[in-house]
Amino acid sequence: MSHIPKPASGRSRLLTASAIAGILLIAANMRAAITSVGPVIDQIRASYGLSSEMSGLLTSLPLIAFAVMSLLAPRIADRFGAERSLLYGLLFLIAGMLLRTLPAAAGLFAGTALLGLAIALSNVLLPSIIKRDFPARIGILTGSYSVTMSIFAAIASGVSVPLASVPGWGWKGALLIWALLAAAALAVWIPYSRKAAPAAASYKAGSAPSMFRSSLAWRITFFMGIQSMTFYVTIAWLPAVFHENGMSASAAGWMLSLMQFVSLPTSFFMPVWASRMRSQVPLVLVSGALSLGGYSGLLFGSTGMTWLWITLLGLSQGATISLALTFFGLRTRNAGEAAKLSGMAQSLGYLLAALGPILFGSIHDLSGSWKPVLAILLGLSCIVILLGIGAARNRYVAAEENTSLPDRSGRLSNS
Repeated sequence: MSHIPKPASGRSRLLTASAIAGILLIAANMRAAITSVGPVIDQIRASYGLSSEMSGLLTSLPLIAFAVMSLLAPRIADRFGAERSLLYGLLFLIAGMLLRTLPAAAGLFAGTALLGLAIALSNVLLPSIIKRDFPARIGILTGSYSVTMSIFAAIASGVSVPLASVPGWGWKGALLIWALLAAAALAVWIPYSRKAAPAAASYKAGSAPSMFRSSLAWRITFFMGIQSMTFYVTIAWLPAVFHENGMSASAAGWMLSLMQFVSLPTSFFMPVWASRMRSQVPLVLVSGALSLGGYSGLLFGSTGMTWLWITLLGLSQGATISLALTFFGLRTRNAGEAAKLSGMAQSLGYLLAALGPILFGSIHDLSGSWKPVLAILLGLSCIVILLGIGAARNRYVAAEENTSLPDRSGRLSNS
């Protein structure tokens, strides 16, 4: 049953619209505050005299915060309720963006850590809210918020330098402008959070079975984790791979933009298709084949076809991350389980994401070439396919892992 109260149809429709608008606005804030940093990192380094290592920490810090908070988010939602937890998260997000514009490097790093913790609440709790309040719309809402997140991440990255060039703004103004987007999300989310039921009545993550004893939960976790690592390694080092192959820095940047742009269709449609299927194995195989084609092309193919290999990778990455997010709702029975599974999977995922670029950069330094890195990414794509096949089977996680989900006729499936 939907968590949204229904005392009157008109009021219920308004509250439903408020919830959906709030979900999408929160999604718009889930990456913009982070992706806006990269294009102006040189200006930030010049302002504070940061070393390359400290600049790298500025990039990794939000991912580390994601890993830590992802395990704590279900407990916070148990205590305060999911809606109010997201409300507090938006307040902390705004505070973090304000803090990192203070005239000291300490404020920059403290604010970055704080906004990372705030965003992690949204990472974990949005899938569980969709599971609880919109069980019949898991696919389309997951796809919508994935696409919204990606679009605003790209916009934030693209406008940072032009905004920083505005007289009187600088890099601080370019980063602080995104607090307005967070404030808009806060304004829309407040009415919905006030109508929320008490935490004990609506959100019982604490009573949900442990995910750590579920083999299916571990498959989903490593599916999410290895996918996240390959994505962030690709984002971090792909321009260097292209440069090694003789491509200009400008062209390499456009290739990276192409990869993110072509991921949008699969980010949206994969959850929609997945929610209509009892088993998502065919979707896993398609996304895996795209990944294998992309990395194989970069490793063995013609550099003149780089645009094709990048297109394949972008389609695959959009499909795989959205499938992982959809599994949080499809493989759980209630919002509490969805939050626990989301927290477990995203904690490991972002830990691997934070370590991946460092580890693979070291592999390049030892080998003197990017080919070993591409070969390992190709091998990891095979592992992701195997994990995805296990995650896509028609089962629930936790205590009911061995219980099949009912098909549309109400009969239990053993597929």
